[in-house]
Amino acid sequence: MRTPAGIDCKYFYGDYYRGRSVEECRLLDASNQKWNPQLCKSCPVPGIARANSCEYIQLRATVTRPLSAFFMTRVQVFAYCEKSKRDVLEPQIGCGECHPIPPVFEVEK
Repeated sequence: MRTPAGIDCKYFYGDYYRGRSVEECRLLDASNQKWNPQLCKSCPVPGIARANSCEYIQLRATVTRPLSAFFMTRVQVFAYCEKSKRDVLEPQIGCGECHPIPPVFEVEK
């Protein structure tokens, strides 16, 4: 579904049927975090979903505020791979075991 920032995200839910105006982020709701529409502007989750469609990756999100109080709150994403049973350092790329890079793209030293 399209977020208030204009990006498609599978975790965003909006119910506008017959005048309703219910919007929520189900990824943040799963971790008991408070959501507001401003978080969608800088959220990395839609980009991660476009770059990595691995069925084994599980995302967990938290709302954080940078060191300075003047900056707006942001969504921080942590990823875990159920197949390799480890944390994923770069969610856009994946763990490296589920979808290995073909030998054609590897650089020889």
